[in-house]
Amino acid sequence: MQLGFVGLGRMGAGMVERLLGGGHAVVAYDLSAQARRALALKGATEATSLDDLVRALAPPRAVWLMVPAGAPTEEAIRALAPLLAHNDAIIDGGNSYYKDDLRRAGELTPRGIHYLDVGTSGGVWGLKHGYCLMIGGERPVFERLEPAFRTLAPPDGYAWVGGHGAGHYVKMIHNGIEYGLMQAYAEGFELLHASEFQLDLAAIAHLWNQGSVVRSWLLELAELALRADPQLEGIKGYVEDSGEGRWTVQDALDKDVPASILALSLFRRFRSRQSDPFSDRMLAALRHAFGGHPVRRSDPRA
Repeated sequence: MQLGFVGLGRMGAGMVERLLGGGHAVVAYDLSAQARRALALKGATEATSLDDLVRALAPPRAVWLMVPAGAPTEEAIRALAPLLAHNDAIIDGGNSYYKDDLRRAGELTPRGIHYLDVGTSGGVWGLKHGYCLMIGGERPVFERLEPAFRTLAPPDGYAWVGGHGAGHYVKMIHNGIEYGLMQAYAEGFELLHASEFQLDLAAIAHLWNQGSVVRSWLLELAELALRADPQLEGIKGYVEDSGEGRWTVQDALDKDVPASILALSLFRRFRSRQSDPFSDRMLAALRHAFGGHPVRRSDPRA
C-alpha cells in the first residue's frame, strides 16, 4: 500500500525502511533535506513539503506523523488537514497525550478526515525486531491500514485497542510501567554493585535472562551496557522523562488509583537531575538542630 510519512528521525527513518522492505510505497517528508535524501536512496519518494507529499499520494490518502509530541504535532496536523480530502487519514505515531487525540478527532471528523492514534514502542531496535503498535480510532480505518501495521510490527505485535485516544492511553500506561521496571532493575543492580562480592554484573544480567522470572529485553540492554562499561563510568546519572510518566501519575491521581511504584519511579528521575537538593540540606539541618549531629559544610572554610 501507499503511505505518506512525516518525520524521519531515529524512529521515523527506521519505520520507513521497514515499510519499504515490506513492499510498501512511501512518500517521505522531513525538514531535514539530508534525512529525506537518505531514505530516497533506499526507495522512498522524497517530498520537499507537505503539499508535495499530499499531491504524490493517491486517495484515499494516509499520512503517518512521527514528530515530537506537543506543539510540533499540533502544527503538523494544522498544516496537513487543509491539504487533505474526505476519507483521508492522519496517523499520529508519536507520544501524544490521549486527551489531545480526543480533541483532534473531534476537529477532523466534521471535515471527513479520519484520525488514528498509534502508541509506538520499539525504539531504535524496531527496524530489526519490529515495533509494538497500540492503535486507537475508528476500527474500519484501522482495518484499511492494517497491511502497514502488519509490516511494521513483529508477529502479534499490533492491535486495535479501542476508539480515539485509546492507543495513546495504552502507550502512556506502558511507559509508566516501563519507568517502574527500569527503576527496579537500577536499584537491584546498585545493590549487586555495592555487595562484598566481586560480582560480574553483565554475567548476572545474562544469567537472569535464561529462564528466570525477571528476564526481559530491558535486562538484555542492561547486559549490553554493563559489558561496554562495567562501572558505567562514562554515564552521568541524569535521567530525563518524556512526559508520559507524568501523565500516567496524573491519571492515577484523577482515578484514585494507588500507583505508588509508578509515582516513585517518576520522582526518582526528578531527583537524578538535582545537585545537592534543598530537601537534603533541610534534613541535615534538622538532624543537627535536634540532636547536635555534625553536618558537612558546603564551604570548607566555614
